[in-house]
Amino acid sequence: MTETIEIDGCDTLAKLWRHVCLERGSAIAHREKSFGIWQSHSWQDWYETARAIGLGLMELGLERGQVVSVLSEDRLEWLQADLGIVAAGGITNGIYTTDSASQLAYLVNDSESAFLLLENDEQLDKYLAEREAMPSLRKVIVFDRKGLRDFSDPDVMFLDELMALGRAVVDGERRIDQRIDGGCSDDIRMLIYTSGTTGQPKGAMISHRNVLFMLDRGNRMLEVREGDEQLCFLPLSHILERVISVDMPIYKGVRVNFAESPETVFDNLREVSPHAFTAVPRLWEKLYSAISDQRREATAFGRWAFDRAVSVGHRFRAAEQPGVGLRLGHAFWDLLVLKNLRDLIGMRRIRRATTGAAPIAPELIRWFNAIGVPLYEGYGMTESTGIISLNTPDRHRVGSVGAPLPDTEVRIAEDGEILVRGGHVFEGYWKRPEQTARDLRDGWLHTGDSGRVDDGLLTITGRIKDIIITAGGKNIAPAEIESRLKFSPYIADAVLIGDKRKYLTCLVMIDRDNVETWAQRHQVPFSDYRSLCRAEAVVELVGGVVEEVNQQFAQVEQIKYFRLIEVLLSADDEELTATMKLKRAQVEKKYSALIDSMY
Repeated sequence: MTETIEIDGCDTLAKLWRHVCLERGSAIAHREKSFGIWQSHSWQDWYETARAIGLGLMELGLERGQVVSVLSEDRLEWLQADLGIVAAGGITNGIYTTDSASQLAYLVNDSESAFLLLENDEQLDKYLAEREAMPSLRKVIVFDRKGLRDFSDPDVMFLDELMALGRAVVDGERRIDQRIDGGCSDDIRMLIYTSGTTGQPKGAMISHRNVLFMLDRGNRMLEVREGDEQLCFLPLSHILERVISVDMPIYKGVRVNFAESPETVFDNLREVSPHAFTAVPRLWEKLYSAISDQRREATAFGRWAFDRAVSVGHRFRAAEQPGVGLRLGHAFWDLLVLKNLRDLIGMRRIRRATTGAAPIAPELIRWFNAIGVPLYEGYGMTESTGIISLNTPDRHRVGSVGAPLPDTEVRIAEDGEILVRGGHVFEGYWKRPEQTARDLRDGWLHTGDSGRVDDGLLTITGRIKDIIITAGGKNIAPAEIESRLKFSPYIADAVLIGDKRKYLTCLVMIDRDNVETWAQRHQVPFSDYRSLCRAEAVVELVGGVVEEVNQQFAQVEQIKYFRLIEVLLSADDEELTATMKLKRAQVEKKYSALIDSMY
């Protein structure tokens, strides 16, 4: 698609960023905690800092179209570096902090990165371990000096040194303006490497045109407001977080608050109380599990009041035109229980909550809606600049992923695959023309997902490659069954097994916190996670969940046996992506003996 997309007369994100930074000036753009206190940073701060970074990189030799990699947790410097790189005509490539040293070397080499910006001494160690394997790098820049006060290396400098270099450039504003003004919509704004669940990761090229299309069309559905508060906590290397925490705030003037760490997300959520909040299903499941556990710890009257309030909430949300009695009853229980519940989880001001990146149980969406958190499911992928379709307050159906973005075509191929065409479809894979030609044909993105369209709303039935074909020839999409299992507060994740086999089995990862609490309450002895998984009472607890889910499906779709994964997985493990999705192929390979024991 060659349509020129402009926002406020700007055809690149860099031009739009410069325009809004100068226009908004001292207004707050970001907030970040320092020594336990939230510190505010203005649009002018962002502009001046990023400009210094961009000029510093130009002084070191960054040319238009070259890639610069960023390896860091979410923090203000990430965004400053990102827009500094883009302003200088470069391409930002984010790398997950959970990646190993060898993975870092692969991504730097595959992207042909000229520079690497990284967070701290821990990430610097990865570079030093593989330095000789990254010959394309001209310089490595470190954000944080902590633990590196006496460190000296000719290939390494610190961010404050880079910024000082940029600020010392004579006529720097004119030079950076020339780079920004020389950009066009066809330029690549960023590389986003896919998670690599099958084979090596591939760099998806996302252009400025892709981004501006997404911002313009996405805003028509999302109702983003200037001054909205939101929390940045998903990895900025992921397309979804980059769009909602970097690019959309530039367009709409949203204030971005950075979570202190992945471990403090729930605390920071309560502190910020965002107007809009986007998270992966794993987080929504954890929120539900935490509330369910507190409900079990409450008094008999507390449990009764909680159940009554949620029941009324369900009926109120399900009614097309609630009667006077239901409206009054809902107002009473909302004031008495539900409002306090929203305060407890940091959703006091929530106007729109969104889930995506993986399937979610419909029951979970209905439950959050019942307590007054308007949760909507969306669908997208890296290659579509983050969003393809979305449920909205005006048009939604639980179980679907909503209507396509405006000016986006979605059709279902003969084999059931979802095909997408629109201005947000990526430019192709970096240095991989064969794979680009495979996934992008005649302008149509072949998503690899199967689905259907009913009344203009898209429903995902699963990944085509994940479809299980049993020995009896029955086709089964595992996503729905797995989502129903994960609705239980005791199950964190599940992988359905059964391809070319006589019956279905399942590998289950328990929710450590909730199961530990349950075990303590029921005096089940355990010493560590492994012994917890092996406790007979815990196995029976999970068995009860499996049996309950089985009743919701036909006999051929029911799970005959299950096993608990006795290792607590995190994003550092190869079985999980950085956004906490299980890599099915890795799990099946690593636990093949455990799977075989069920057959």
